[in-house]
Amino acid sequence: MPRHPNEVLFENERPFPILPTCEHFAGTEERISKAFELQARMGGVFDITMDCEDGAPTGAEKAHAEMVVRMQNSELNRYDMAGVRIHDYTSEHWRQDIEIIVAGAGDRVAYITIPKSTRAGDLREMVAYAREIGARAGIRREIPIHALIETQSALHQVWEIAETPNVQVLDFGLMDFVSDHHGAIPAEAMRSPWQFDHALLRRAKSEMVAAALANGIVPAHNVTLELKDTEFIYNDALRARNEFGFLRQWSIYPAQIEPITRAMSPAAPAVAEAEAILLKAYAADWGPIQHEGNLQDRATYRSYWEQLQRAHVQNVPLQEETKRLFFAQPAAAHA
Repeated sequence: MPRHPNEVLFENERPFPILPTCEHFAGTEERISKAFELQARMGGVFDITMDCEDGAPTGAEKAHAEMVVRMQNSELNRYDMAGVRIHDYTSEHWRQDIEIIVAGAGDRVAYITIPKSTRAGDLREMVAYAREIGARAGIRREIPIHALIETQSALHQVWEIAETPNVQVLDFGLMDFVSDHHGAIPAEAMRSPWQFDHALLRRAKSEMVAAALANGIVPAHNVTLELKDTEFIYNDALRARNEFGFLRQWSIYPAQIEPITRAMSPAAPAVAEAEAILLKAYAADWGPIQHEGNLQDRATYRSYWEQLQRAHVQNVPLQEETKRLFFAQPAAAHA
């Protein structure tokens, strides 16, 4: 019987992370609860980031982190698809955040987002501390890290940041990045079309995406400030995906989630092509095949397999044979 594609196509190397295309931020207990309810209704197609940075009231940082742990461990968290953004390296609260979150919910937290990662050395220190606290608490897994690139200093060190252990996602922080240029980039560039067309922002986004992809890391696009115009939100996500190679985008309002997932999920024709090629490849025990007059082999199979995995994560309809061969237990254990 032919082997599962993860066993054949990624021998002796780490597979690329396959993550939901949307990451939704929520800061208060009420908004976190509503986000979990929406996540359940939509079938777990987006991640939730519970915010301990901007979400925590001043003076109540400890209580806020404890609330996040309680929500992380609650029955509302059906899919274990919730991460936490902690305070940045310059804050006195980041160690406390890590101590509370890793010790209290280290087995379930999907990732830890670290903002304002201006220097690779600071990021490494924070990652090492999270590992230390996890070891003390008996947490046996490595918790994925998401690092925010939102300053000129961070962009300057982005390749080194991307090489930091456990980093799974690089996030682009548009508003802080614009502000860090002291007026050289106009405020209008925090919105479309300038956020895509301004030369300094095109350079920054392209460089961050290149560093992420070269290091096997998912690049995530910044928020769209438009909250309710779904076509506007969809077009922003589509430009980020097609022009820059972003594979994920932030959401800060529930109405943004659906258009982001729609724009960044694989389109039906691409999914159908990937299914047809991979089913033929599986039947040929992953040897070269011809499909519609074109040669296909392991080099192309990787791209189609990642496409198919993204479709599966986003609940895009797949053929029954595809689901049975590639995504049913125990094959899903390889993913």
